[in-house]
Amino acid sequence: MTAAAAARPRPLSERVLPAVVALLALPPALMVLKGAIANPVTFARNLVEGVSLGGVYALVALGYTMVYGVLGLINFAHSDVFMVGAYAGIYAAAWFGVTATSAGQSSPGIALACFAAAMIACAVLGMFVERFAYRPVRNAPKLTPLVTAIGVSMLIQNVSMLVFSSTPRGFPPVIRSSTVSLGPVAVTNIKLMNLGAALALMVALTFLVQRTRVGRAMRAISTNLDAARLMGVHTDRVIAITFGLGSALAGAGGILFGLDQPKIDPLSGVQPGLKAFVAAVLGGIGNIPGAMLGGLLIGMVEQLASAYLSSSFAPAIVFSILVVVLLVRPQGLLGRVTREKV
Repeated sequence: MTAAAAARPRPLSERVLPAVVALLALPPALMVLKGAIANPVTFARNLVEGVSLGGVYALVALGYTMVYGVLGLINFAHSDVFMVGAYAGIYAAAWFGVTATSAGQSSPGIALACFAAAMIACAVLGMFVERFAYRPVRNAPKLTPLVTAIGVSMLIQNVSMLVFSSTPRGFPPVIRSSTVSLGPVAVTNIKLMNLGAALALMVALTFLVQRTRVGRAMRAISTNLDAARLMGVHTDRVIAITFGLGSALAGAGGILFGLDQPKIDPLSGVQPGLKAFVAAVLGGIGNIPGAMLGGLLIGMVEQLASAYLSSSFAPAIVFSILVVVLLVRPQGLLGRVTREKV
């Protein structure tokens, strides 16, 4: 870099934008701070609930970031795989005699079986979509896979309406809800279970990517797909496994989301999926720790905004974060700037 280039002043937009963002964020932050001071117990409960919700977003965000890290593809059908996971849990619970209207014999064993069924069903769906929708257009111009992803998303939504009907369905109580006291803070066991399950799955994924042969192959493909193929990596198989793992995490997220929501319908994955995408971009798309961090932050922001501002205004705040991140730090909180070779 020359001295003249180093001394060149930054554009006015780059200097003014942070100040404008800070001014816009100040009033909501002050309202949250006022509420926290007025009632610290309620604030602590909202934080716990926000982290629990953020764990669900993080699981879905991990699917986005894994596929992008390996293929550079934004899989917009991922939110619909999340929705299919919730329905898989409903049908698995019904097979054990647990429905939304008749609790049956809820137990941890049934809950684990529903988790397994949802994760397996979504993994199979994700690998099927990769094989027949994305693999044929893998080497096409970048716009083609993007349009394909949008088309697959719409296809899954409409097929789900035909198969499951568009009528919202209650999620079966495979875990009986109860109140747990964390000192002065009272939260439901569902919230704590959601957080614990999400953290356990995230740790398991990190171990798989960092410590296993498949994980090394994933990292090799994300660095250079052609070089990985020349080194003997079965790229098609590893990419299919990546889709399967990401979709399985989305299925687990669908179960956790269903346990905490009153109704599920074929479009119930759209908003959570978009928020999870915001979380992936916030943390740094393609970065697994970044997806975890982004999901937890988005969950807390949404919960605090709903509690102290307005529940209808909370989604606007979440999507505003995406705009700000793209303007101020496009690579995300934990992402790194990379240069493309031409």
